[in-house]
Amino acid sequence: MTSFLKSLAFAAILAAPSLAAATEYEIHPTNSSALFSVKHMMVSNVRGSFSKVTGTANIDEKDITKSSVEAVIDAATVNTNDAKRDEHLRGNEFFDVAKFPTLTFKSTKVEKSGDGLKLMGNLTIHGVTKPVVLEAEGFTVEAKDPYGNIKRGGTATTKVNRKDFGLTWNAALETGGVAVGEQISITLEIELVKKQPKAPVKSATSTTP
Repeated sequence: MTSFLKSLAFAAILAAPSLAAATEYEIHPTNSSALFSVKHMMVSNVRGSFSKVTGTANIDEKDITKSSVEAVIDAATVNTNDAKRDEHLRGNEFFDVAKFPTLTFKSTKVEKSGDGLKLMGNLTIHGVTKPVVLEAEGFTVEAKDPYGNIKRGGTATTKVNRKDFGLTWNAALETGGVAVGEQISITLEIELVKKQPKAPVKSATSTTP
């Protein structure tokens, strides 16, 4: 039994450096956004955004392929600069935010791709989860803001077919074609804040009078 415990301890010591190599960051919700673009009336592209993005990123500087990202987007913050259209998008014919309040992405694999990265993962929209690949520029170097916070950023893009996620509403045009395109271009603009280690809790000491 003693030799078994020693083996476990030795394995833990070997594993410790790889765990320590990853640095945890939190996504800054107000300085990050999810942008999208879709063909409108067959003649132009309408651009919109979701303004509240939260989540975490674990970045391994020694081996970037061991990094991971999780992002949660507040569906109700959708904005296309048209109040009536935005209300339609929040309704049950599109995002149905009352039933599906968030859109999420969770990476499953990270690969180097030229000067950037490929983030493979699962994207969930409207309660439907599909595998996607995000093309990322990579993470910027760290910078310190005026308040002492350590920050870095990243940009990632992908394209999806909205019908794959159950977003099937459309309207036919008299001149041919449909009101809303099926292919959606998505861009994530992320600002990360380095998570600071928690200060050790001081134990209360009692004194005897």
